Amino acid sequence: MSAASPAATPAVTLRRGGVRVALAAVAVVALLPLLFLVSLSLRSVDDIANGGWLPSRFVWSNFSAAFSTVPLSTMLANSWVVAVGATVLTSLVAVPAAYVTARAGARGERLQAVLLASYCAPPIVAVLPLYYLLKQADLTNTAAGLILVNGLANVPVAVWLLDGFVRRVPVEVEEAGWVDGLSTTGGLVRLVLPLLAPGLVAALLICLFLSYNEFLFAVSFSQSTGSQTLPVGLSLFQGDRTVQFGQQAAASLVGIVPMYVLAVVAQKWLVGGLSAGAVK
Repeated sequence: MSAASPAATPAVTLRRGGVRVALAAVAVVALLPLLFLVSLSLRSVDDIANGGWLPSRFVWSNFSAAFSTVPLSTMLANSWVVAVGATVLTSLVAVPAAYVTARAGARGERLQAVLLASYCAPPIVAVLPLYYLLKQADLTNTAAGLILVNGLANVPVAVWLLDGFVRRVPVEVEEAGWVDGLSTTGGLVRLVLPLLAPGLVAALLICLFLSYNEFLFAVSFSQSTGSQTLPVGLSLFQGDRTVQFGQQAAASLVGIVPMYVLAVVAQKWLVGGLSAGAVK
């Protein structure tokens, strides 16, 4: 019978305590902007102008006023439609592209380099040509136009994330499928894709967050309130002389809480998928 494990030494206890204190400090720093946003959403314009961290008087009407100042419900719905649609489009393009970058040798590496190089350019340089292309296709002021632009813009990120997962799948798995009569496409769909599930979930979640938060393309290609997304709506809480910070903070909370919940619920797949993809 093995001896009982000795009690933790004072040094070990002190080290564990230091780790807990450090993690608590990181959590406070991470949550501080969100907590301050909650404070702003419960304060009047004058109270915010006076400074301070906590409201002197709770103003709950900011939430209802935010929905009457701008069509917040429509903008929230547009944000989700654009984010989900763009993520689906990204997956349809990025999965076969990542397969090529991982399996095509030097040609695949060149393709990956081109994709990543395109992502390094400032998005502002693409606004003007994209606007005229969408205008020619009659896709300005539409959710479809934003889905198309955001979906293609996130392809380099998705390919970069998925490339490592494809490389982890042994080529022998596909070769066995080819022997059984599967085509290259069939092997990708029936053999490789199920093994990419953790990485695919992580990559698509990141693309979902990017599309949901995107502002530049949304404000450039959607001028009508019926097609504008939440980030554009948050910029509209400005009057001639004042900014409705309380209403803007309330609208921000309404928009980010679902994303926070989604991130917490999907944390296991998100962190696990990214961690597995980082291991070569």
